[in-house]
Amino acid sequence: MKNLLAEFKKFAMRGNVLDMAVGVIVGGAFTSIVNSLVGDIFMPVIGIITGGVDFSALTICLNGVNINIGNFINAIINFLLIAFSVFMFVKLINSHKKKEEETKPAPVISNEEKLLTEIRDLLKESK
Repeated sequence: MKNLLAEFKKFAMRGNVLDMAVGVIVGGAFTSIVNSLVGDIFMPVIGIITGGVDFSALTICLNGVNINIGNFINAIINFLLIAFSVFMFVKLINSHKKKEEETKPAPVISNEEKLLTEIRDLLKESK
């Protein structure tokens, strides 16, 4: 039992597991933001564009069984809007990171490194 607990502790304290746990928690918090963006901003605009069409009432009756195809259509639209929102957010974060990397000063190369680089280049040329 001690080995199992020690192994579990080693597993749980690895960096990747902790990073993933933080990602899940932040993702859960981010879900409410994305749901609000979709429900409060995108869906009213789509309602205006489609003339207020509500797909949720759309059903197909097969042999006395109602198939709520409208809910499925709403779920697809919701998924696409959420996926697009997350894509744009990640794109924004990546462009911000790229700008930070571009503004970092170039690493200072010592004289020894310069000489070693020149020697390496001369050796490559002589082959």
